[in-house]
Amino acid sequence: MKLNIREFSSTQAGFREELEALLAWDSVSDAGVQEAVFNIVNQVRKEGDKAVIEFTNRFDRRQIADASELEISRDEMSQAKQRISAELVASLEAAAARVHDYHERQKQPSWQYQEDSGTVLGQKVTPLDRVGVYVPGGKAAYPSSVLMNVMPAKVAGVGEIIMVVPTPDGFVNDIVLAAAHIAGVDRVFTIGGAQAVAALAYGTETVPKVDKIVGPGNIYVATAKRQVFGAVGIDMIAGPSEILVVCDGKTNPDWIAMDLFSQAEHDEDAQSILISPDADYIQQVKASMERLIEAQSRQQIIKVSLEGRGAFIHVKDMDEAIEIANLVAAEHLELSIDEPEKWVEKIRHAGAIFMGRHTPEALGDYCAGPNHVLPTSGTARFSSPLGVYDFQKRSSLINCSPQGASDLAKIASPLARGESLEAHAMSAEYRILDSKVNGGE
Repeated sequence: MKLNIREFSSTQAGFREELEALLAWDSVSDAGVQEAVFNIVNQVRKEGDKAVIEFTNRFDRRQIADASELEISRDEMSQAKQRISAELVASLEAAAARVHDYHERQKQPSWQYQEDSGTVLGQKVTPLDRVGVYVPGGKAAYPSSVLMNVMPAKVAGVGEIIMVVPTPDGFVNDIVLAAAHIAGVDRVFTIGGAQAVAALAYGTETVPKVDKIVGPGNIYVATAKRQVFGAVGIDMIAGPSEILVVCDGKTNPDWIAMDLFSQAEHDEDAQSILISPDADYIQQVKASMERLIEAQSRQQIIKVSLEGRGAFIHVKDMDEAIEIANLVAAEHLELSIDEPEKWVEKIRHAGAIFMGRHTPEALGDYCAGPNHVLPTSGTARFSSPLGVYDFQKRSSLINCSPQGASDLAKIASPLARGESLEAHAMSAEYRILDSKVNGGE
């Protein structure tokens, strides 16, 4: 199949402008979506279960009469696990264990230290009480999304994890429920869309209110998450999936072709880019892609994605390749090169970095261990992968000794008066030892 994928050279006129145009992604929903989501969220906030049932019946083509029908019990999750193959159960359990083990290393302890004056300062780390996990539903199964969103929350010590997953036409995906059982989800509700986000954010008679909502969804889910932010925390507003492969021309071109396909098959807006200093190699990869795409079950999606947002970029050398990689700040960055350990030191912006020729991004999606919930659309410049730290909050600890309070008050008082905040100043001055303000106590 012929593929019309953009080809750039870093030396051509206007290259940077064309690259920026290719990377541009407007994650803001249009006015129609925003208005629809606003109405749904507000109705759920006001009417609770009644609105959730109404929207679930309308959008998911169900016939729910009572909100209790929306919940799936732990026993039902266990039964779903028994219905899938033993091989799939083993893979889910192995992946869950690896994700758990990796995130165990992210745990942050509380800490404190004592100053010479006796004042104690520190930080108390506390897990969130309750978290909501949104999982896409229907015939598209995303058990990996369950594991990646739930396991770090479990490691963090979150008290209760509520999962929501839509079941259009009443279709319940056993693989997703099995993953929920293995990951240790506490409660599952078969609702989706903006109504699910609103139910989690504000609570209903049946769905508990949560402290934070995580997990991917369509434009309605993303818009709803943006709207309820502030009432609850959210993980991020994610754009389409993306991969940037930097290759020196020595990796089997079939491998790289399939790595690029692995993101393009997500959806038509996904982005796959190859950067190489070897122009002949780029053509080899393109030839591999045109040959291998014929066997892909999602070839039409792949074709639209590659031709709409994909690119081959020829650069002068590896230094320039790394420079452009930092400019792109990709969700997934593959360094399919010699000595990746050397070059990774120069990478400043990437969601996840896959090092070497034997580390395809697909392994990270499922079972390597690090989280696959990653910043997209260039937000890796200031954002990080989902992790244990997203399910914990930090409180500052301050315990002043009499001498410590006196010393600090002498610093605070002039600053407070400089801001014309007299009560602040006097509150501090009362703690100054042997001061006239406090009577020399």
